[in-house]
Amino acid sequence: MPRKKKHTEPGFGIDFGTTNSSIAFAREGQVQLATFTAGVESFRSILYAESQAAQRSRWFAGPEAISEYLDADAKGRLIQSLKSFLASRSLKSTEVFGRQYRIEELIAIFLRDIRTQAEAFFAQPIRRVIAGRPVRFVGAETDDDDAFALARLRESYLIAGFETVDFEMEPVAAAWFHASQLKQEELLLVGDFGGGTSDFSLLRVGPGKRQLLGNSGVGLAGDAFDSRLIRHVVSPELGHGTWLRSGEKRLPVPVWLYSHLERWHYLSFLQSNKTLHLLRSLPGQAEEPEKLEALYNLVNDDLGYRLHESVQHTKRLLSSQAEADFHFRDGAVDIRATVHREEFNTWIAPDLEAIEGAVNQLLQQTGIAPAAIDRVFLTGGTSFVPAVRELFLTRFGPEKIQSGDEFTSIAQGLALQAEGA
Repeated sequence: MPRKKKHTEPGFGIDFGTTNSSIAFAREGQVQLATFTAGVESFRSILYAESQAAQRSRWFAGPEAISEYLDADAKGRLIQSLKSFLASRSLKSTEVFGRQYRIEELIAIFLRDIRTQAEAFFAQPIRRVIAGRPVRFVGAETDDDDAFALARLRESYLIAGFETVDFEMEPVAAAWFHASQLKQEELLLVGDFGGGTSDFSLLRVGPGKRQLLGNSGVGLAGDAFDSRLIRHVVSPELGHGTWLRSGEKRLPVPVWLYSHLERWHYLSFLQSNKTLHLLRSLPGQAEEPEKLEALYNLVNDDLGYRLHESVQHTKRLLSSQAEADFHFRDGAVDIRATVHREEFNTWIAPDLEAIEGAVNQLLQQTGIAPAAIDRVFLTGGTSFVPAVRELFLTRFGPEKIQSGDEFTSIAQGLALQAEGA
């Protein structure tokens, strides 16, 4: 039997996710998760800024950001899915109440807040961490794109006050968590489905063994599924596909407005003065002005978070029901529809093909047949989507599928790796 390593130094792991984040602490092979507001172990990856005097902003992160946003009379700036910006070379900064913030700075504001809260919980400083990273960042098309995104992420951690940060692939971290519970060796396929990425790793794991055989990934997951609901259910009620009158000409409503609406990390950018001026002018030219008025109200009143929650609620219902009622109402905006799981599966079919393609690529590059795999460990919120789960049930058989700690397994695995378990 391999000799068990003596644990001498505690380790911290941080999973900065597209939708949720978490921090774990490992000592002597035992893992503890930081607990945040209302006793939860995951921290929403979201920022909210309210305007202060002289181009200054007061920033809030996680649950506090949501609370401040919901309670505010005059809405500030809500930013979601920060991690999805990292691979974009064209988007370097954004203006918030008259001041330019680099994407690295915005992510650092979030990371500093979650670090501070975790330090209070653990009653000790957190300066050295192993942090998760996707196999393929959202929007990354080449290895250079991934390296660019990772460099930006590293800078964000350093700005946030971390002295040393090492990175590990998120599905590999999930494998460390799974392996810590094993008593015998397994050939393990890990599927990590987050908000922005779907990542896969193939490893041989067991007591004292962590052998990585290969990785693959694709820059889409839960947010992409959300975008299909926006495109087919929400956008038509906000004027997508309708027409404008300009003299004798009949022109379509600009499509780019709805492509921004579909992506949570771009939604807040519709609040620029230029775009709001455009949105304000469209109802006067529209053949269906009430729909364009609803779009203007959605953007001007900063209702993106409430829309996100309605979409997420419908998606969760479709995980356990054949159909679900979508309802989004806030002020002048009122959208209702019934969504059937079969049609939702049709909408996300291209995304499912991309996910399956990433799994195929991993199996081909390692030369391992599906029958040889002992266990398939699925983690992340999107792993609950039935159509995603069915891909693995069909390919590997239900007896091999295992799930657990879908929102915190990566942070726990990172902490174990940081300790050297």
